[in-house]
Amino acid sequence: MPIATVNPANGETLKTYDALGAEEIERRLAAAEAAFRTHRTTSFAERARLLHRAADLLDEEQQDIGRVMTLEMGKPVKQARAEAAKCAKAMRWYADHAQGLLADEEPAESDIKDSGASRVLVRYRPLGPVLAVMPWNFPLWQVIRFAAPALMAGNVGLLKHASNVPQTALYLEELFRRAGFPEGCFQTLLIGSGAVEAVLRDPRVKAATLTGSEPAGRAVASVAGDEVKKTVLELGGSDPFVVMPSADLDRAAKVAVTARVQNNGQSCIAAKRFIVHTDVFDAFAERFTAGMKALKVGDPLDEDTDVGPLSTEQGRSDLEELVDDAVESGATVLCGGERPEGFKDHGWFYAPTILADITPEMRIHHEEAFGPVATLYRAADLDEAVAMANDTPFGLSSNVWTRDGTDVDRFVRDLEAGGVYVNGMTASHPAFPFGGFKRSGYGRELSEHGIREFCNITTVWHGA
Repeated sequence: MPIATVNPANGETLKTYDALGAEEIERRLAAAEAAFRTHRTTSFAERARLLHRAADLLDEEQQDIGRVMTLEMGKPVKQARAEAAKCAKAMRWYADHAQGLLADEEPAESDIKDSGASRVLVRYRPLGPVLAVMPWNFPLWQVIRFAAPALMAGNVGLLKHASNVPQTALYLEELFRRAGFPEGCFQTLLIGSGAVEAVLRDPRVKAATLTGSEPAGRAVASVAGDEVKKTVLELGGSDPFVVMPSADLDRAAKVAVTARVQNNGQSCIAAKRFIVHTDVFDAFAERFTAGMKALKVGDPLDEDTDVGPLSTEQGRSDLEELVDDAVESGATVLCGGERPEGFKDHGWFYAPTILADITPEMRIHHEEAFGPVATLYRAADLDEAVAMANDTPFGLSSNVWTRDGTDVDRFVRDLEAGGVYVNGMTASHPAFPFGGFKRSGYGRELSEHGIREFCNITTVWHGA
């Protein structure tokens, strides 16, 4: 993929960029190493001051960067502005909490004495330059949820962003520079995927984090494993949205629409498989279908648009292949299933779609549908609902709708996912750990768990 801004609403190439050459990559790696030697010794108060300044700038520029994101990857502009606001909130949260999250810890006094020590501390120390390989779907948020904790911990960042969001990637580098972070603390590397391995193998790079596809995660994890470097991976999901008989159906159906089509359906934590108890299946399906049909598909710069285009032409083709395969194998189309009227010949739009009568032989049963396509399943009872929810190679998050305490206990105990959201939509928050299970990846972002992922957890032992 060329490094370029291509408007997915009309296919127009707006800007192109040359990839960095070997000499410039080397200069930036050297700058990152030099910046780390200084940044690691700064106080939490100083880091917090800079991060607060970055948050203030982002708030001031919310309109402009929101429009840039929309032009680069098609996100409805009102959602783009909300993403910028969420990033500023997360930066402030880490600025205010990092010192406490990374404070020295003391083991139990009895254990200290048993070890023969007079004092023992557990200290969190930064690692060094961390490489972040990030996707296009939340081009600010995916980066900030890494960058804010990493910078507050004393690390420095190297960003290899998706090649279709170069303007957003460059904005992030400038944002931290204008906030006052020293040269080299956070740098964007405009490079193709083929250049990632050399950067990751460089001894100055101490760890990596990746959000993206399973093949990309495997590639980065393989190289990092060969170099014995820490990685955190978030590789997508096929999240279940389970509706049981005691659920508030009106509320569940309304949230189901948002949960499926947020960010034009291109979200790792979007609900994708809707598993509904047979007693309420028809009532839920009717409400859900009506809600999906009512969505406005159109220009993502229009304030009234609910669903914009997919980010790339290939992304739409991949989605169409999944839908066509399911329909050819017997799936029922409740709504959508094609390019919407008015957008068949320009832009990369796809109509909000619900498919029922899904069987395990269909590709969409096992593969992540990255776009506004929902699959609808009928479950006979609680046991079958749990089994269906877990019948996926992914395990990022899950949604459960029930007012029955026994149901809740069972789902919380048995769902194979990094999150269980009861009577609400999955969403990330800086205070709560975020990450997956099975092929959705490993490690955690956000909260105290996220900031500690890229720390050298050091035992400091003092003799008597």
